[in-house]
Amino acid sequence: MIGILNAAVGGLFDALFAVLRPLGPEAAMAIVSLLIGLFMLFVFKKTSNQAGIRRAKDRIKAHLLELRLYKSDFGQTMRSQGRILAANGRYFLYALKPMLVMIVPILLVLVQLDARFGARALEPGETVLVKVKIDPSIDWTAVEPVLEAPAGAVVETPPLRIEEEHEVDWRVRASAAGRHVLTVRIGALTGTKDLAVRQPSPATIAPLKVRRGGWAELLHPGEKPLPKDSGIASIETAYPAARLNYFGWRMHWLVAFFLLSIAFGFGLKGFFKVEI
Repeated sequence: MIGILNAAVGGLFDALFAVLRPLGPEAAMAIVSLLIGLFMLFVFKKTSNQAGIRRAKDRIKAHLLELRLYKSDFGQTMRSQGRILAANGRYFLYALKPMLVMIVPILLVLVQLDARFGARALEPGETVLVKVKIDPSIDWTAVEPVLEAPAGAVVETPPLRIEEEHEVDWRVRASAAGRHVLTVRIGALTGTKDLAVRQPSPATIAPLKVRRGGWAELLHPGEKPLPKDSGIASIETAYPAARLNYFGWRMHWLVAFFLLSIAFGFGLKGFFKVEI
């Protein structure tokens, strides 16, 4: 079920970014944020009590005015503060329903955006640590782990065993642009992992490949998961973190997304007559 959901949502975002990619990552993020801001406005308008929100906001304003007018009257000040708290509580309850409606689709959006903006591909000459986690039920101490790399990547180190963590690591150097498939062999266990080198941004970059099933598969949709019964629990390529650059300010994609989507939402709420 999770695989089908990831494939459907991922296909939608693949089609969207096929159009947006030539604009560059900053413009692509701005357009996605605009679309999500419009979606949130639509959901908020259709699922919230707009009249109730308007009344709650008017009452908050009225009680704030009371505080200014009767600031020398301690009793009236305390009553006004209590009424402000009550009106804020009603406002929160009116806004709760649309928040609950939006939480699942927004989570799916965030997961897909992280797969495209969270990490950047390697450049030729850069190195990355490849970490393989092995299921604790598997006895692999007597076998020699092997990491095979095609042309375009070079395995620079022998396997580093961290047996107490059920982990084995290698350092891999990128030597040519492309998507290269690394193959892990640990006795009878096998698994593959993409290595992305010099890809157009934003591109789908998967730092972590997990087994099929559960929340881990939902949260890491960038690459087809390992079989559910695989003795390899996960394969990680520790890519560098990506950053967006707006007017010289480099920021994490999540910061940019929330700032832009909130700005678009509040900026357009009057045009679409949405009470927030």
